Amino acid sequence: AYLFGVLTFLHLLIVSIIVGAAAITFRAASAAYLKSLVRSEDLLIANGRFEFTTWPATMLGPPLGGLAIGLLGPVITVVADAASYLLSALGLLAIGGREAPAATTTAPRLRGRDLLDGWRYILSHPVLRALFLNTILVNGLIMATAPLLAVMMLGQLGFAPWEYGLAFAAPCIGGLVASRTAQHIVVRFGRQRVLFVTGTLRACWSIGLVLISPGVLVLLLVRSVDLGLITCVGVCNPVFATYRLEQLPDDRVTRALSAWQVSSRLTIAAMTALWGALADLSSPRIALGIAGLLMLATPLLLPRRNTVIQQELLSSSNS
Repeated sequence: AYLFGVLTFLHLLIVSIIVGAAAITFRAASAAYLKSLVRSEDLLIANGRFEFTTWPATMLGPPLGGLAIGLLGPVITVVADAASYLLSALGLLAIGGREAPAATTTAPRLRGRDLLDGWRYILSHPVLRALFLNTILVNGLIMATAPLLAVMMLGQLGFAPWEYGLAFAAPCIGGLVASRTAQHIVVRFGRQRVLFVTGTLRACWSIGLVLISPGVLVLLLVRSVDLGLITCVGVCNPVFATYRLEQLPDDRVTRALSAWQVSSRLTIAAMTALWGALADLSSPRIALGIAGLLMLATPLLLPRRNTVIQQELLSSSNS
């Protein structure tokens, strides 16, 4: 469309929708595929390594993207991004072998009732229901405040773009270290305790963002807040992803994770719009404070130890 001079905002919107839908499908299918490839006792190791690869991309991707746009322009940068997806597809094809056919008697096609079935299973499972509500709320609050921080730091406080990028890129080192040590932490303290403690600790950092003000110290504050948050997330995510895969039957993984991803994306979109309106009515700082207070309440949605034990005993007896 660009080469023919007809590129419009509508083209970008359509592509964004397609990419978003593909990302939801890919995440669900990749988790189901991982469960079929890896032994159950190695799932935590595998999820920890996937989490480890996420943080370098998060840390280096935005600065490299900005550099590429500055040197090559946005069109070539977007083309290079598209090529990366093709390389990903080639990497998947290189796995080789044949997977077992899907256990279904109907044509493999996307149906709305599959998502409904995924939601029904999640909400009927006491532990997954608690983790589902906790996760989508935490992710929604984190993502909803990102634009507000950009407005405050780049606009009101006058920070340079490179300072803003550095404030959020440097703490990703905590995610690198945490994801590599998640397995050892679980071995020492137990999965249930690690899941509950890290899920609680990750809620305690965002409230500190209301203290940001002009000066160098604010960069240290933002880095400290993000370092604590990302370190807790780096341990919590692989443990949580492993437990979720273990609790989902093989024939429910794709449907349940698709429903999970759809819920997460919709929640993030709705909360981002809501917090933008809230900041417009009051101020970005007040909106950040409200988000931080709500984050402090999210551990109340985490499953309690007795509930986890009862569900694992039930799952073992069913197996």
